[in-house]
Amino acid sequence: MIKTHGYAAQSATSAPAPFDYEHREPGPKDVHISIDFCGICHSDIHQARNEWGNAIYPMVPGHEIVGTVKQTGAQVTKFKVGDRAAIGCMVDSCRVCASCKAGEEQYCENNALVLTYNSRDKEGNITFGGYGENIVADEDFVLKVPSNLDPAAVAPLLCAGITTYSPLKHWKAGPGKKIGVIGLGGLGHMALKFSHAFGATTVQFTTSPSKVEDAKKLGADEVSLTKEPNWHAPHVGSFDFILDCVSAEHDVTPYLALLKRDGTLCTVGIPSTPIAIHAFSVAAGRKNFTGSAIGGIKETQEMLDFCGKHNIVSDIEMTSFDKLEEAWDRVVKADVKYRFVLDLKTLKSK
Repeated sequence: MIKTHGYAAQSATSAPAPFDYEHREPGPKDVHISIDFCGICHSDIHQARNEWGNAIYPMVPGHEIVGTVKQTGAQVTKFKVGDRAAIGCMVDSCRVCASCKAGEEQYCENNALVLTYNSRDKEGNITFGGYGENIVADEDFVLKVPSNLDPAAVAPLLCAGITTYSPLKHWKAGPGKKIGVIGLGGLGHMALKFSHAFGATTVQFTTSPSKVEDAKKLGADEVSLTKEPNWHAPHVGSFDFILDCVSAEHDVTPYLALLKRDGTLCTVGIPSTPIAIHAFSVAAGRKNFTGSAIGGIKETQEMLDFCGKHNIVSDIEMTSFDKLEEAWDRVVKADVKYRFVLDLKTLKSK
């Protein structure tokens, strides 16, 4: 077994604290990664605090992982010791259902998706994530990192990146399309970068005047301040697709009015409370309200390669384990531009 030191939540009310645990020795197709950087996702906090009701303790969060290959199994072909490698939100699935065979493992139909943390593997063992020194995973769920990108700033691409890339690609954001992005945070800033890189006309919706200039720098062609009177009037019936990146409770009805006939509003922010939709808001104009969850392994690699080609990474603030509680508090307050990343050196130095 591989002895590992990290940080874990022991209950819904306890702060993450130092924790020693073990990962399995690499099997024939496994890759052992020494973790260098791990992004902090709001879902880490939701799950550690059991706000989604699915917590398994002890919980070592973290699913935005970039590190260095330390050991490989005898049958591994994609990686060698010393390679840069990454792991996102999942480390296994059933691999035989229609979704898995289509490369959409995130929608595994046999309820066999194994998440990077707060999950159980096929042997029933708890999975531990990136807030620790090491991780071991099947090479089929390990990703290559473009060599030209800052590895720390790559880390959030493994969740915030693919969560926004996947729906924008699926609904064909590109030249001639008008795309809206609701919310400018960890998800929203990546949505802006991708929509701009795809060549779409992109409008950022935000409640914060202080974010206008940032939005324009990140790729917005226009910024709409949604607390201004009649903010929606210039855009009624004009959007092909709107991506909602807000995780707090909010009213989506005004945004549905902005869609063209057959337009789509997709949520990826996943508020913890149900979203209310008036039937007439979608019936009038045959509009679509939907959601999306990360992306499959093939698409995640495609996203990383796209980022390498277009020099796209997340805007990050580096942080350390001794400031983890502070970072979590700031994430909840949306007080970060735009994603925290843990430097694992700050753990190893303890």
